[in-house]
Amino acid sequence: MNVFFLSDAKLGMISLPEEESRHCVKVLRMKEGDRFCVSNGKGSLFDAELIDANLKKAVASLYNEYSGYDNKDFVLEVAIAPTKSNDRTEWFLEKATEIGIDKVKLFVSCHSERKVVNVDRFRKVMIAALKQSIKSKLPLIEDVVSLETLVKQPFEGKKYIAYISENVTEQLCDIYKKGDNVLILIGPEGDFSPEEVQLAMDYGFIPVSLGHARLRTETAALVACHTVRLINQMKG
Repeated sequence: MNVFFLSDAKLGMISLPEEESRHCVKVLRMKEGDRFCVSNGKGSLFDAELIDANLKKAVASLYNEYSGYDNKDFVLEVAIAPTKSNDRTEWFLEKATEIGIDKVKLFVSCHSERKVVNVDRFRKVMIAALKQSIKSKLPLIEDVVSLETLVKQPFEGKKYIAYISENVTEQLCDIYKKGDNVLILIGPEGDFSPEEVQLAMDYGFIPVSLGHARLRTETAALVACHTVRLINQMKG
């Protein structure tokens, strides 16, 4: 099924933005009477019928609203240092959207190799992933802040910092409990400095390991997401 994103979608007649209209009419070659799905990115999906196949302002009727299958009763957030290669960060954002994540926080630390990013481009990557995977919720993504600023931000739930050290013995898969709101902090390619780890711990972050393998930043972030999602899908 073809899926379109419209943040202010509501029942009744709506107009698709020009970019979505062009994709609908020119790329997908949809015609009046064709049916598709619209996501508002806030938890709802809509059944829709194309009324006017206008290349710049396609008109559709949204006639049925329902809750997306990806709505859940816990919060999953990941804080990640952008990778030197934007492609790798975008890969993580795409896959995390498909798996199901609520928010991505971006930060820089002393070993960061990239300190400036295009958040609007990142958001477009996530919208594309939302449509591809028929998600009803679009993850929020915040602009880059310092690690010190990030760890001081309030969060109602469990907070973990994942990094490589022989002194970290607790595994995320063992310490995280089903249903808990969670924020997981993933460091840059050069990992966190000892001072940064201590700073995070001072603000309530618990050190955890993601396993014995040495993982790239974006892989570690995705493993953390998948671990939390898998635990919450288990019975009992």
